[in-house]
Amino acid sequence: MAFSYNTAAELFPAAIRKKKRAGFAYRRFDTAADAVLFAIEELPADSLNGAYLQVDEARFDQTGIRTLYESEDFPLARRAPEPVDDEATEDKSANAA
Repeated sequence: MAFSYNTAAELFPAAIRKKKRAGFAYRRFDTAADAVLFAIEELPADSLNGAYLQVDEARFDQTGIRTLYESEDFPLARRAPEPVDDEATEDKSANAA
């Protein structure tokens, strides 16, 4: 069965552990693509850990959400990777010599 990124989705925070709240509250999205993008690009890593995405009857944990994001079928533009600071890399190389 093919996954539909156009289906509505719900993103649930991690369970509360030792009275420590997750970094976000439950959110509903018009599309699973929007939910996946939000989870990967906006949530802090500790909030994504333990959270899950529900699309229809299917549930996706952190690994499943990342797999959906990295899929060739993912329909939205992904955030560009952070540029590498070449000067900082050169400085470290020069100091090591």
